[in-house]
Formats: sequence, C-alpha cells, structure tokens
Amino acid sequence: MKLESNAAIQIQKPIKEVFEGIIEPENMTKYFISESSGRMESGKEVIWKFSEFPDKFPVKEIKIENNRSISFVWDPETVVTITLENLEDKSTLVKVNENGKEFNEENLKWALGNTEGWANFLACMKAYLEYGIQLRKGAFDFMRK
Repeated sequence: MKLESNAAIQIQKPIKEVFEGIIEPENMTKYFISESSGRMESGKEVIWKFSEFPDKFPVKEIKIENNRSISFVWDPETVVTITLENLEDKSTLVKVNENGKEFNEENLKWALGNTEGWANFLACMKAYLEYGIQLRKGAFDFMRK
C-alpha cells in the first residue's frame, strides 16, 4: 500500500493566472519558496530554497501540461502532481497529490505532515493571487535552528 498526501482549494482567478502563479518563480517567492533557479518547464530541473530551512531542494522530472497540470519529484520516493480545473465561474480548482511512499509509521507521519504542508501552500497561494497578501512572510521563522 502506498501513502499519499492530498489537498485542494478553489482560487477566484482564471486558470492561466493560477498556472503562472505556480510555474513562475517570481510569483512562487511571494507565497511558497524564497528562491528558485528558474521557471518550471518540462524536462528541466530547478533548485528551490525555503527561508526556514538551510537546505536547497532539487525539483526534478518536471512535466508541464499548460494550464492543466504540473508534476515533479523532489523526494525520490514520491511524485507531486498539481492539477488545475477551470470552473464555470471562471475560478480555478487546484488539487495537489503527492504519493509513492510505502506504508509504515514513519511515512504515515510524512503523509500527515505533507497534507498539512500542501494545504498551507494552497492557502498561501490563494491569499497571494487573490489579494496580494504574503501569508508565509515570518510564519515559519520559529523553525529556523
């Protein structure tokens, strides 16, 4: 049995704007990461940095389907897939799925933590794209060691 982490949110913006909000580092640094080595593109690898962690995270095996989905690997055991769905009111449903880890106690903690993390990602993205608010700013300073 494989574990997975899931989260979803509706964003009151057109799908193209939400898609660019995810693949363009200038946008992502306003609500998720502190640095990126470049725009997410199919077949490309980028490096992400988070202000609260000293490590840099390689984002590999990127697959992009314009205005529909983004998938990547940043943990060799899992694949992250972000899907976008255009809704009738011109808003966008964003779903995140990260899966692949074997079921055990340690990985169960991972699944719970990553579900919380992806829900936070989506809430921060919604606040930024809809209102220009940067929820992550200072939110995780307590995690720095």
